[in-house]
Amino acid sequence: MPVAGLKVVAGRGTVYSGTKFAVKAISEGLRMETPKDNIRVTTLYPGAVESELKYGSSDPEASAGIQAFYKEYEIPADLVARAIAYAIEQPEDVAINEITLRPTKQEF
Repeated sequence: MPVAGLKVVAGRGTVYSGTKFAVKAISEGLRMETPKDNIRVTTLYPGAVESELKYGSSDPEASAGIQAFYKEYEIPADLVARAIAYAIEQPEDVAINEITLRPTKQEF
């Protein structure tokens, strides 16, 4: 779930933020329901990470803004993979519940 889901954005981002807040609630609920089954739930909040996401908007103005943002801030995708591996590699009795991973210079 993108780090943008942790912040409410007025205008075009209202529904987007709402769906991401729902993912956070569902993940936390799942985590609380499954400890006896030894199931670990980790929610990852990536910031600007190199991906195809920057090309996903059909709105030319929004697309230009997104691409400019990613050009300035994006970090390599393998850093996300390393964070996921870190969570998975913990002992069975340790859960990494949340990871927020973003470029140091990304403000939100």
